[in-house]
Amino acid sequence: MKAVVRETVVAEAANEAVVGIEGNVYFPPDSVVAGVLRNSPTPYTCPWKGRAQYHDVVVGGTVLRDGAWSYPDIKESAAARVGRDFSGYVAFDVRQIRIES
Repeated sequence: MKAVVRETVVAEAANEAVVGIEGNVYFPPDSVVAGVLRNSPTPYTCPWKGRAQYHDVVVGGTVLRDGAWSYPDIKESAAARVGRDFSGYVAFDVRQIRIES
């Protein structure tokens, strides 16, 4: 799977390494290209996953506001619900970033 901004790959991982949750693809943290994520101050807490960290996606001179998010410390029940620990995995806003298989 790949997350792509225009023609730039910002994350890439094997299909079995990503996690699908509620229609979003979550990439392992080490599959995200270094330097493309910048923490955003946007607050959000999911009732079942926990506190989210939003990220701006920065590619060249383009900044995609809140283009990605992760859950640094998921609730234990969320890992059980999904079947694996996805702490720190990164999902991308498909309205701004293309996901390819």
